[in-house]
Amino acid sequence: MLQLNQVRVHRDNRDILSIDELTIPTDGFTVVLGHNGSGKSTLVNLLSGQTQPDCGSVRLNQTEIGQLSQKQLAREIAFLPQKLPDVAGLTVQELVKLGRFAWRGVFGRWQDNDQHIIQQAMDKTGVAHYADNLADKLSGGERQRAWVAMLLAQQSPLLILDEPTSALDIHHQYHLMDLLQTLNQQTGCGIVVILHDLNLALRYATHIVALKQGKIEFNGEISLLLDEKRLSALYQTDIQLLDHPKQTEQKIAVVM
Repeated sequence: MLQLNQVRVHRDNRDILSIDELTIPTDGFTVVLGHNGSGKSTLVNLLSGQTQPDCGSVRLNQTEIGQLSQKQLAREIAFLPQKLPDVAGLTVQELVKLGRFAWRGVFGRWQDNDQHIIQQAMDKTGVAHYADNLADKLSGGERQRAWVAMLLAQQSPLLILDEPTSALDIHHQYHLMDLLQTLNQQTGCGIVVILHDLNLALRYATHIVALKQGKIEFNGEISLLLDEKRLSALYQTDIQLLDHPKQTEQKIAVVM
């Protein structure tokens, strides 16, 4: 479990994130929602150990995240930022190989199963046939899957992704979300992801964390999203839920 207690992040003379208490399961598919500037990226940066709160505690399975070394943290959490790092000159296979550094280090001895893990990660994400291609020459969707393959090669039990669908077209958005859902359901790997698209959240999430003005608006099971008044208050606009025309018990959200 991820647990936050009395967390404050202070910037420019104000609290941009203020959370008294929050618990997030690390075996589900958690979607973080909220308007622009609500504190979503700040929250996932705390959860992934990229930044530390000005006060309060962030714990992973009862251990303070700030007390973990970089290698220990990488073995527990694989993080994908919204702005992908520059990988000029690296092939897809070389990019995916970076995920093994959490276990081997830069000068660590390469194990026989490392290449198997890398190949398996590329197979699962559908990028194996791009293994020798330069990663920065791939399309947006292909490049995103290559990075997810790198996260899988890291073999961390929790993946945290900051707006991974923001630069993708609709087809690749759903392809990536299908992939993450499959990883969660088939391997038990926990997923925490920031999304702007409410319909993606309705389709894929098992758990929701909704932020508004730096505070928790609501947090819990996906059923919380099946409330038009709650959604309208979160986004400060009139949102209605309609039955999905093809999928039973599935809802779609529309702005009225």
